[in-house]
Amino acid sequence: MTNQAVSIRQWIGRQRRNPAVATVIILLVLGVIFSLMSDRFLTWENIQNVTRSSAAVMTVGCAVTLVMIARGLDLSVGSILAATGVLAAFLAANGVELWIAYLAALALGALIGALNGAIIVGLKVTPIIATLGTLNIARGIAYLITPSAILVGLPAAWQTLGTSRVAGIPVPVIVAGLVILFFSWLLNRTVFGRHVYAIGGNEEAARLAGVRVDRVLFLLYLMAGTSAGLAAIVLSSRLGTGDPNIGIGFEFDVIVAVILGGTSLAGGQGRISGTVLGALIVGFLSNGLNLVGVEPFWQYVAKGTALVVAVVLDRLASREPSGIRPGLSQAPQAPEQEGDKSGRNGASE
Repeated sequence: MTNQAVSIRQWIGRQRRNPAVATVIILLVLGVIFSLMSDRFLTWENIQNVTRSSAAVMTVGCAVTLVMIARGLDLSVGSILAATGVLAAFLAANGVELWIAYLAALALGALIGALNGAIIVGLKVTPIIATLGTLNIARGIAYLITPSAILVGLPAAWQTLGTSRVAGIPVPVIVAGLVILFFSWLLNRTVFGRHVYAIGGNEEAARLAGVRVDRVLFLLYLMAGTSAGLAAIVLSSRLGTGDPNIGIGFEFDVIVAVILGGTSLAGGQGRISGTVLGALIVGFLSNGLNLVGVEPFWQYVAKGTALVVAVVLDRLASREPSGIRPGLSQAPQAPEQEGDKSGRNGASE
């Protein structure tokens, strides 16, 4: 019995240091508060609305999670969302086949992501400066494609992807689910994922262990841009328009979701499941405030407060007695072990 009690205390101690636990608690607290304030909050229809509206944040947040684990940052995803969504809508409105329009949007997202990667990796520009620049470039592209108005009059099939259901599940949620599964596999089951953690834990140690750091970082920004293009296709389809103003503040929602999900600003720590929970927190927070009649401007205050609290908790959690964050001390060793099996080219997996 004593051994069981000790085991329980040890388990509780580990859970206290687990960022996912705090995220789940926040989500549950929000659920209780808003359900008491509005009888519509916990209805199945409202839950579906929240998950559908959170799908874009989840889709992009998965890729940004990997970027931030590797001590990077991408502020351009909101503008990439606008540029790629407007490009696809413009092509569709001018008679181009939808699948070609979708591929063009993905290609533009990948191109801007590759530009981010080239500037950061090749020119050694700080990620916040590089992506701040491409943020404006991508937004400018969106306005250049449709400078005067929101694109309307799109073919009827345009809304199929964003509004249809499969087995009762909205397609945007299915797309987000597939992206979640892919990035979870990539991060947790591949050598590439081990390299991402290693770079975030100690970039120089990872480089000495044989990790092709520059290539990994370039691919991370490429994937972030591509995921923003995918989210743009689904979101623009759901809205039924091509709007150059879409995605303003989207990058903030993504970063809030990633940090609330337990991804460390110091790098080397984070999970896709945590980002999904963080995206749900952002979605339920906005939805709950709308249901109880709070003015939209207060949502900015609430999200900003959530971000500040998450950052403060991250800083407090980083103050371990040993001076090392849990789980980071082993991170740089993983690539070395894998490198013995797969060599330096393992980063491309």
